[in-house]
Amino acid sequence: MRKLILTSVFPLVLVACTAVESKDGYRELTQMGGPTLTYVDVPLLREGVKSFKDHNRNGVLDPYEDWRLAPEERAADLAAKLAPEYLSGLMTIGHTVNVPGISSMSVSGITYNGKPYAESGAEPSDICDRLHDALVNFDTRQILLAHSDGPETIARWNNKVQALCESLPWGIPALNCTDPRNEIKATDEFNAGSGGICSQWPTPLGLAATFDTTVAVNFARTVQREYRALGFGTALSPQADLATDPRWRRVPGTFGENPELVRQMASAYIHTLQPEVNCIVKHWPGGGAGEGGRDAHLSIGKYAVFPGGQLKTAMDAFCLDACGVMPYYTVSYGQDPSGENVGNSYSNYIIDTLLRKQYGYVGIVCTDWGIVADYNGNPLTTGGKCYGVESLTKGERILKALEAGVDEFGGSVFASWIMEAYQLWTDKYGAASARARWEASARKILAAFFRNGVFENPYRDPAVAVEVLSGPEAQALGEDAQRRSVVMVKNRGSVLPVEPGTKVYVPQRNIPGVYSMTGRLKKAPYVGYSVDTAAVARHYTLVSSPEEADWALVAITEPEGGIGYKDGHYMPISLQYSPYTAANARTVSLAGGDPAEPGTNRSYKGRHVEVENASDLALVQDTKAQMGGKPVVVLLQTTRPVVMEFEPWADAILVAFGVRSQAFLELVSGAYKPVGRLPMQFPANMETVERQLEDVPQDMIPWRDTEGNTYDFGFGLL
Repeated sequence: MRKLILTSVFPLVLVACTAVESKDGYRELTQMGGPTLTYVDVPLLREGVKSFKDHNRNGVLDPYEDWRLAPEERAADLAAKLAPEYLSGLMTIGHTVNVPGISSMSVSGITYNGKPYAESGAEPSDICDRLHDALVNFDTRQILLAHSDGPETIARWNNKVQALCESLPWGIPALNCTDPRNEIKATDEFNAGSGGICSQWPTPLGLAATFDTTVAVNFARTVQREYRALGFGTALSPQADLATDPRWRRVPGTFGENPELVRQMASAYIHTLQPEVNCIVKHWPGGGAGEGGRDAHLSIGKYAVFPGGQLKTAMDAFCLDACGVMPYYTVSYGQDPSGENVGNSYSNYIIDTLLRKQYGYVGIVCTDWGIVADYNGNPLTTGGKCYGVESLTKGERILKALEAGVDEFGGSVFASWIMEAYQLWTDKYGAASARARWEASARKILAAFFRNGVFENPYRDPAVAVEVLSGPEAQALGEDAQRRSVVMVKNRGSVLPVEPGTKVYVPQRNIPGVYSMTGRLKKAPYVGYSVDTAAVARHYTLVSSPEEADWALVAITEPEGGIGYKDGHYMPISLQYSPYTAANARTVSLAGGDPAEPGTNRSYKGRHVEVENASDLALVQDTKAQMGGKPVVVLLQTTRPVVMEFEPWADAILVAFGVRSQAFLELVSGAYKPVGRLPMQFPANMETVERQLEDVPQDMIPWRDTEGNTYDFGFGLL
């Protein structure tokens, strides 16, 4: 440590290579040959022409305050200084908040100075009581921002959070994290921040449909710039899971089912986004193999199965250059040679043997959200997902995860729970071992802070955030990616493109309800359009009847096939519009058992399911009949593969994975040519879906259309 010149917040004499500028509630010091420093009132230290922030205000340049040192050296210095309670706070990530704190998918009772937001007089950017308590009393420093106001509000909220952190002992800033925010709309509960603030891109499945890593690079560059402008330092992405079961609810967040395409797209994203924004790649060792296509956010989907022996295939698809790796909730059933079946984050085999030793990963292992909390026995709640360790206490669960090689815990995990594990570790291995184990994780976590630059420059200019988020270049890149992601799978008689200005009939459809992952109805069904008719009118003349029209445009969505459970029974997840009975399902499930279940067989063989939007099939059929031989063009928006039952009645079909109507219409009109290709197989029927193995990519019989085209992986009419 070196004693340096301690300057005031406004130095009376500035050397020529530095300048201090007052910003929106903070100060910004720029210096030649060194990082920009932003701060409120932390003292500065100066060595010659170089300035440093005195985070702990002791008048000494500690190694962790010296930006010239390597992140790992700085992290080791700071971790060694911190008490176990503080280390435990750093090992939590994902305290979830909204800005403003009006409501949340997982958090209720949010107050400001003891009052609900609407009654408090608080600004949208103010810190809610719950977050203030987490920062001050529980030493949380990694916050997950979910729903949010505009960019100006987010930037100001970030600055208030950083000012509070700056005032606390050690001056450790917040490293805010985010789920994906750049899709056309929020994808259920997984991407709560999507839908309008950031530039708009297709889902990752749509990015994969471009088969072009340049698109992934452009996407990552845009995301990096937008996230930095808003104050986000960690991206909870990408999803490198292989979407080997087409029924899985999280397919749209993946880059598809082909291992090489997934690896290339995920690698391009990670290597572009880092180090300015840390990536946490998910979900190790692959979450796409849930039995029956069920998802592990609910205990009905807790088991991933590998009947094809393809666990290695799933793991090989991961780009492990990411700052962090997130295991999935699932129990990778039957994979541990010891016979233990526990959630991946609790598995010594999955984390230590495979990820750490076999694949050589030395970065942060971050659990998925909520694995420590208690399971309440309701299969349709998103509460505790402590799969396989339900009988343990919270401290015992954390101990087991740490023994497996986990470093930090996602969701509402309190430092007091981790301190319980600290005592358990001390009792089991000794005080020196406990201290060393906690420091080891803290060093990795803090190194990510230092690499990101948040210690030097945590504050964000709201005006710059507004400028970046409204920038035309990013919007144009997103729109181009949308167009390039659309796949033309059928074009009988070269119906497409359709001459602009012609008369088009667009039928209304019965739009299904919007359901949460638990099956709760969030938005009631209604009759309306699934295409923006204003966008249609910019290209064509809308008419009200088939008789008047030159052609018809029918916009539909994928079958809404349920979550695989209803009224206490396991059910099939259907990818077809017509009613489905699972005659070809397994008689006995490969995995099963739950503390709240009376048995272990999760088979749904023989059960019947009808999708919410079965009328979409009839809509295409009826429109074709009404048009009297005139062309029918179908626009299909989907998040996963579909049994294309409507195809014989369509003259042309465009498939997209999350695009605006304008992108469709620019292809229909011929303004752009389609270049997208299918990133997954589209199945011939539900029999092939049932017979495919959950862990094996590209093992279905694809749909074959009336023109002889097979809707296999990589297919697209160009």
